[in-house]
Amino acid sequence: MRSQDLLHSNRCGESTAMALGGLTRGLRRLGAGTAGDGAAALRTAGNRVLADSARRAPWMVAAVVATTLVQVVATLLVPAATAVAIDAAVRGDGLGSALGRLALLLMVMTAAMGADELVSAYFGSALTADLRHRLVRSVLGLGTASTRRFPPGDVVARLTENAASPASFLPTLLSALATVLTTLGAVVGLAVIDGRLALTFLAGVPLAVLLLRVFLTQAGDAMLQYQQRLASLAARLLDAHRGARTIRASGTVEQDIDRVLAPLPGLNDSGRAIWSAQRGVSWQISLLVPMLQVAVLAVGGYALSTGSITAGQLVAASSYVALALGIVGVLDSLVALLTCQVGAGRVAEVLDSPRPVTTPVAPVSLPNGRGRLDLRGVRLREGETTVLDGLDLSVHAGTCVALVGRSGAGKSALASLVGRLRDPDDGTVLLDGVDVSTVDPHELRKSVAYAFERPAMLGETVADLIGYGTQPTERGVRQAAEVAQAAGFIRLLPDGVATPLDRAPMSGGELQRLSLARAVLRDARLLVLDDATSSLDTATELKVAEGIDQVRGDRTALVVAHRVATAARADLVAWLDDGRVRAIAPHRRLWSDPGYREIFSARLDAEHDENPDTVVRT
Repeated sequence: MRSQDLLHSNRCGESTAMALGGLTRGLRRLGAGTAGDGAAALRTAGNRVLADSARRAPWMVAAVVATTLVQVVATLLVPAATAVAIDAAVRGDGLGSALGRLALLLMVMTAAMGADELVSAYFGSALTADLRHRLVRSVLGLGTASTRRFPPGDVVARLTENAASPASFLPTLLSALATVLTTLGAVVGLAVIDGRLALTFLAGVPLAVLLLRVFLTQAGDAMLQYQQRLASLAARLLDAHRGARTIRASGTVEQDIDRVLAPLPGLNDSGRAIWSAQRGVSWQISLLVPMLQVAVLAVGGYALSTGSITAGQLVAASSYVALALGIVGVLDSLVALLTCQVGAGRVAEVLDSPRPVTTPVAPVSLPNGRGRLDLRGVRLREGETTVLDGLDLSVHAGTCVALVGRSGAGKSALASLVGRLRDPDDGTVLLDGVDVSTVDPHELRKSVAYAFERPAMLGETVADLIGYGTQPTERGVRQAAEVAQAAGFIRLLPDGVATPLDRAPMSGGELQRLSLARAVLRDARLLVLDDATSSLDTATELKVAEGIDQVRGDRTALVVAHRVATAARADLVAWLDDGRVRAIAPHRRLWSDPGYREIFSARLDAEHDENPDTVVRT
């Protein structure tokens, strides 16, 4: 069952979530000013995500809270019922009814424990599913920005480990709360029996609170560093797996093993710091516990000798002091809660990242057109770098325009704006006279087709890859493959277009041709080729270009070009320099400019080096 079907809200759930938020704020205040700013901020963000998740599952939160409260009440009533039974046995009167009440309490407590385990497990699964769904949506919603800020290995760590750890937050928090409530109830029980018993126990509470605060101080930053270093290890391993062929060819296996495992010493240090903090507090609490227990029982023994309490009450007091001392177990819960908070905080970093593309409030439709494109005063920044600086460009419908410029000139950035893979920081992008930021995203995706330099292998089969994002016929897939010059090698695959991708090893050029086939299949009014033929040989590139020109007809094409031949075939070339259009003219005319020719100097093929004029005339 999808988590969305489980998560709904009502007034009862809102109240429960508010209570949960109060508990997390209390925990945060306990550690306020103790951990580093990074850890504190991450835990604060994690608390926000956890509270939001609780609001999404109100009934489950209410059920977990209810079963926990029942356990607490039953646990506190058992010692009192035991005392009544013992005193009844001493008196020889009413033992049967006393034992019956005690048995009933034990059955209720056992049933509540079983129900709590069941509901907590169900809630944890629903919370994990919800966080993973939201995380995946956020990563995909960030688009290309996600790969710059969150490397693939880091995303995998957040999706698997970090998104799963908050599942135990509510049960652990309520367990800690139950321990605190049980301790308070036990102290009340001691006070009811004899006020001196409660005062003796309370004398050690300030020291216990101080020890717990010291633990939060020492463990907060260490927990954050542990999670970050673990994610770094996963990211390095994934990078090495992707580059296994290059590593092998370079003979750098041992060096890369060292590189992948470089975070391990830091990971070890962080883990030891957590254990050290826990050990340092644990032994002190271990001394405090028996001292308090002996002190309370000594006072109880004295009260029994003076006749102030009964034998049954002394037994109850012994049980109550044991329950009250259960507060020392909250240390382990704090470790688990810190892990949950940091995990949720790392999820929150992705969820809270600003989206590069926003959904229009009132989306509009594109008019009929052939893909006229206008960029007006477009500015785009990446961090502190201005990639496009007030760029203006008009591409008439039906024109093929090549984007040319040095590395970093903003060619791919500009191409990403026209289909709203990203939004500009300033300026407007118009498609057939309509601001693309106001167009329905689904309609825009159908109107702008992309092919990239390094296409992703999406789908299950070759046909899925070509038809990804559409619902094509087999005939349409085959025709698109013919246009992209991919039909030849597809016929050599075991099952043709039905061949699973994991059984279809392909070169970079073959994969690019499938990506081109996918763009052709969309039949869009604007075709964007982002260096999509860079892995093709010259002859194949020419055939692909001719095929695309035939099916493109009078629609518009925008081509990021690094080859002279690619720029020469375009109707016009837009020369980008310093984030603006330096010139727009046919390639032949621009070729006379030494600055323009220099752009291609590092990429000229052997035949280009021998006779560039041949390329210009192509």
